[in-house]
Amino acid sequence: MSRRFAVSLLLALSAMPVFAADPPSPEVPVRPASAPARDHVDLADLRAFTAVYSLVRQAYVDDVDDHRLMQAAIRGLLAGLDPHSEYLGKEQLEDLTEDTTGSYAGLGIEVLQVDGSLRVIAPIDDSPAERAGIKAGDTIVRIDGKVLQADDLETAIASLRGKPGTPITLSVLHEKQTVPVDVPLKREVIRVASVRGRLLEPGYAYLRIGQFQAETGAQLRRRVERLIADNKAPLRGAVLDLRSNPGGLLTSAVEVGDEFLDSGVIVSTHGRVKESDLSFRATPGDLLDGAPMVVLVDNGTASAAEIVAGALKDNHRGLLMGRRTFGKGSVQTVLPLDAEHAVKLTTARYFTPNGTSIQAAGIQPDIALADLSLSQRTGEPSLSYGERDLTNHLKGANEAEGGDAAGAEKRDLQDYALNEALNALKALALRGKAPSQQPDASSKG
Repeated sequence: MSRRFAVSLLLALSAMPVFAADPPSPEVPVRPASAPARDHVDLADLRAFTAVYSLVRQAYVDDVDDHRLMQAAIRGLLAGLDPHSEYLGKEQLEDLTEDTTGSYAGLGIEVLQVDGSLRVIAPIDDSPAERAGIKAGDTIVRIDGKVLQADDLETAIASLRGKPGTPITLSVLHEKQTVPVDVPLKREVIRVASVRGRLLEPGYAYLRIGQFQAETGAQLRRRVERLIADNKAPLRGAVLDLRSNPGGLLTSAVEVGDEFLDSGVIVSTHGRVKESDLSFRATPGDLLDGAPMVVLVDNGTASAAEIVAGALKDNHRGLLMGRRTFGKGSVQTVLPLDAEHAVKLTTARYFTPNGTSIQAAGIQPDIALADLSLSQRTGEPSLSYGERDLTNHLKGANEAEGGDAAGAEKRDLQDYALNEALNALKALALRGKAPSQQPDASSKG
């Protein structure tokens, strides 16, 4: 298929960027031809709704105008479907556009409404939230001392954003803790660099995708080309870090998967309407020319990030290491109602190349890793002797340069998973390229 994908379905978590195809014409029924006709609402349901509406208007403690009631009814209708379908007003649509471009004012945190609370999906790299220690799986219980109301979480989400420099305090319940802690923060202009990368050691690259934006594919190509130039030789392997990646655009996820695959299915989607049944395949050309890959995932790897992880795993292109992923396998499409309002509606499920739906199940890594961190030894090291410790030993060729210590210094000593990934990557590199990934002279434009 062409590199310029003509699809604009959303695969994102709540508050993630989205573009959608034009809404269906009102004259065309949005249902398969085989679906039963539903030309009317059950009369008993209509009576119940009207009765409740009338009681609220007459007996609620405060006077509530009809517009507010109807807006609440619409939001309640969508919220009752699933956690990702919602009604979008002007501000919410602007937020989606800002997220797509990777620049907005806020805390740099992705949240999801779960059972009347706000659950952290993932903090964005180098954001106030990440620097304050907020992690995937945390729950926000209060904002500036006010307890979150289950029926007004949209207002709570909106309050996370604001003028740069303004303070805010979140009461956060960390995973496996019983008492929330207050985390003071200041809002900043969040400029999300979708792709980062560096050389871990000569020949071995580290690629980090924080979320999937419109320019992620192009940023990835430029970063890999730069690393190859810095290495002054083709890369022997790469670690692709998708940990705490909350997702983003389906088109960008497909583009990234295509960059590492020569052939095969990347992802497919299936829904009730024919337009939701899609399949995306890779085109010839591999940025790493078949060099081995290790993909790091965790419980914050969600949505579009799971598409890439599933595509690389099922096509035997990358070795997955870490923890089970989040498990968001549904597709949301934004359907405009007018210039300032839209509905974000779950329209399909997505499936990995093997035909597996990861909805609510997640993707199990090939090698599971505990959530550990490394620390430097604080006490005196145990005595250890080698040839270089003997008096008057013959000097080695590389002894003056410090041997292999230079490469080890480039590692992140606290990142247990990254160190394990690099060790696995070196083992894969010793085996050479996978048989299914032969070099290809063509390139993707």
